[in-house]
Amino acid sequence: MVYDVIIVGKGPAGISAALYTVRANLKTLVIGGPGSSLRKAGKVDNYYGFSETVTGEFLLKQGELQAIRLGAELVEDEVIAIEKKDLFEVTTPGASYTAKSVLLATGQPQKKLRIGNLEKYEGKGVSYCTTCDGFFYKDLKVGVLGYRDFAVHEAIELTAFTKNITIYTNGKELELSEKYREEFGKFRIDHRPILKFEGSEFLEKVCFEDGTEESLDGMFIAYETASSVDFAMKLGILTENNSIIVDGAQKTNVDGVFAAGDCTGGFKQIAVAVGQGALAAKSIIEYVRKLP
Repeated sequence: MVYDVIIVGKGPAGISAALYTVRANLKTLVIGGPGSSLRKAGKVDNYYGFSETVTGEFLLKQGELQAIRLGAELVEDEVIAIEKKDLFEVTTPGASYTAKSVLLATGQPQKKLRIGNLEKYEGKGVSYCTTCDGFFYKDLKVGVLGYRDFAVHEAIELTAFTKNITIYTNGKELELSEKYREEFGKFRIDHRPILKFEGSEFLEKVCFEDGTEESLDGMFIAYETASSVDFAMKLGILTENNSIIVDGAQKTNVDGVFAAGDCTGGFKQIAVAVGQGALAAKSIIEYVRKLP
């Protein structure tokens, strides 16, 4: 099955877009997990249309029910990869979906890794994109920092360049789907909590909290789940200050890929995300209808 649009993220921006695309008779699939930051909001008083205080959980649930009522398909799952071929291939741990267009609406990355010198070596041995930087580590010793499906997927991507790959869980236990439980055995797994990275101009070693250390040529960060910015970098989409660059119609620089909500930066409010979702939907509808 080919969808007209796959929306990655089922928060206010993603669901708002889905309401418009499905009413325009576009085959719409929304994929997202339960991790929206809005879910943590116990009281919401600044969103139009409610005479009494509501919770973020309530708003999210009502949006999902509305989208389903109108005909959108919703899947609760984690997207771990998006590739552009003739069409877009969107991969989760258990399935692969095809679409003519994609909307990135997963919010802004909230990953806070307390590892010494992490920022110092970003771009100097620490990378967030195997597609962008894997080539530079041909036959070298590399690590992937993470403990979920996303980390194993990135490690698999790196096997095209090197076989010397270690997955560092930073003290976490692996949390993998059945598919990736079968794959992680191909890699060395190191559970030691990481204290800091060290080197001269470029990363040279990883130092652990137990006082031990290990030489390393490169470390790829794939912690927790993939964000919109992670997908953007792999697709060649322009980003700035950890946000996706879009025009006034929520278009990215890659045809067929749009972005809305907190992942585009700016004023992080529900009303803004909903409005950007509507604008993105308008652009998506126009884009899909012009395709051959």
